[in-house]
Amino acid sequence: MKMIKFVASVLLLTSLVGCVSESDIKEILKKDPTVLTEAIKANPTAILNALREASKLAQAEQGKDRQKKEEQELEKAMENPLKPVVDKSVAFIGDINAPIVLVEYSDFECPYCARGYNTVMSLKKKYGKKILFIYKHLPLSFHPKARPSAEYFEALRTVSEKMAFKFHDALYEDQKKVKSITASFKAFAKKNGLNAKKLSKIAKSAKVAAKIKADETEAAKFGMRGTPGFIINGVPVRGAYPPAYFEKIISTLQAKGKLKL
Repeated sequence: MKMIKFVASVLLLTSLVGCVSESDIKEILKKDPTVLTEAIKANPTAILNALREASKLAQAEQGKDRQKKEEQELEKAMENPLKPVVDKSVAFIGDINAPIVLVEYSDFECPYCARGYNTVMSLKKKYGKKILFIYKHLPLSFHPKARPSAEYFEALRTVSEKMAFKFHDALYEDQKKVKSITASFKAFAKKNGLNAKKLSKIAKSAKVAAKIKADETEAAKFGMRGTPGFIINGVPVRGAYPPAYFEKIISTLQAKGKLKL
């Protein structure tokens, strides 16, 4: 904000007195700060336009800095890829040996994770059998339905991965409609001919608790503090980025010879 105000001052004073250097402007304001005050009073429209222009310049500069930082982090991640647990013990869809490996750390109640779900669906559609999707849990404490949802998901995995992901899809597709996760699970179990009472006991088991804890520990290890968080072929993506962002990473990995499709 200070930078924006200073740039605005530069733009305004330049428009009023002609070409002046940064040091000249600082000296003018140091000797008589009322110069700027009087200029604002005399030219309110000019200062507003100057502030708008300065704000645009600042946003553009911040955008460039952010893009540069992202590119540097991406390059670093490609050279030192993260290594989450990827084996048949995890919840997954696809070929365990697929070339593209997309791991997600997610929260069933998080609205941004619903966006992440749509991104995953888009990527699965685009890459088909070439992509392996792994779902891991990161239920946030301020989402009361998140942890029990994760527990029910893991309980359903004792029936089949397919059934667990059917529940996964149903929750994300109707996220806003889920008022009671227990009621939603019972309805899901009844619809699919499952024993809700038995599965509810499994959901509260020590084994399920340990599985969710392991996911949370791994997420923390990789700096995933919010949701959704992703790791695609070792490259971390923190946030609900659109499919194009992941596609760009995949293309870059291919160009560097680190991924063959």
